[in-house]
Amino acid sequence: MRKKYVLGGFAVMAMLVLIFDTQTALKGAQDGISLCIQTVIPSLFPFFFISGIVNQSLLGYSGRVLRPLGRLCGIPAGAEPLLLLGMTGGYPVGAQAVGAAYENGYIHKSDAQRMLGFCSNAGPAFIFGIAGSIFENRWIPWLLWAVLILSSLIVGMLLPGKSRATCQISEKKNLRPLEQAMRAMATVCGWVILFRVWILFLNRWILWIIPKEYAILFSGVLELTNGCVEIHSVADPTFQFTALAGLLSFGGLCVGLQTVSVTGKLNCKTYFVGKLLQALISIILSLIICTILFPGE
Repeated sequence: MRKKYVLGGFAVMAMLVLIFDTQTALKGAQDGISLCIQTVIPSLFPFFFISGIVNQSLLGYSGRVLRPLGRLCGIPAGAEPLLLLGMTGGYPVGAQAVGAAYENGYIHKSDAQRMLGFCSNAGPAFIFGIAGSIFENRWIPWLLWAVLILSSLIVGMLLPGKSRATCQISEKKNLRPLEQAMRAMATVCGWVILFRVWILFLNRWILWIIPKEYAILFSGVLELTNGCVEIHSVADPTFQFTALAGLLSFGGLCVGLQTVSVTGKLNCKTYFVGKLLQALISIILSLIICTILFPGE
């Protein structure tokens, strides 16, 4: 009962804030809708649809190129396409594909929950778009993507409970990937719009008080895109590279809630553990790289 009262109290306070500062709420919602229409839907919807096709056609078949990575990360034989999709599809496409693979009977629940910890990552289109607008050297985005891939694979190696199972060829298939993609896309856009409103309120009333670097990191931990876009305002290249690697690896709370929403009955505890571990590994790797890239800065 106490939790319900606390939650209800926060809801009443949030309602009052929305009433007394309606313009900020409207501006945040408009920004969120614009972001969804111009960026989120064009970049993610095709991958959501393709993930449904992957689940129907490729799961259960091990490739010679991907199988060594599958063994390294301890995923069921035949589930390697999920690993590839998680590295290229963008948040939360990989997680959604893992959840769909479990629902369709291809992999066991324990394997699916473990795979959530490293089979969902920022996509190359997002990485290159953000890093390309910050760094002049064209090869730095490639290096950043390599850091994220390496840290993801390391997390796959470190997480306990490696599987020796084989991906099952199930008759329980989802024959409507378009419908599944549309539902997942609607959920993602809902969280993006909601977090845009929260971020705008925080920027207006709280975040301007603290130093810029901390405000950027806090904003990125809440909502990935907003934090990454603001990194260019800090001139230190070491901070830029390291902060980008950490934020892109963690994904932010908004992406985390998107993941919870699109993975059905799976427990996402391992997802958050894996993302925190990946962010730590990426920061360490980035600091080492920055001593070579930006000596004396």
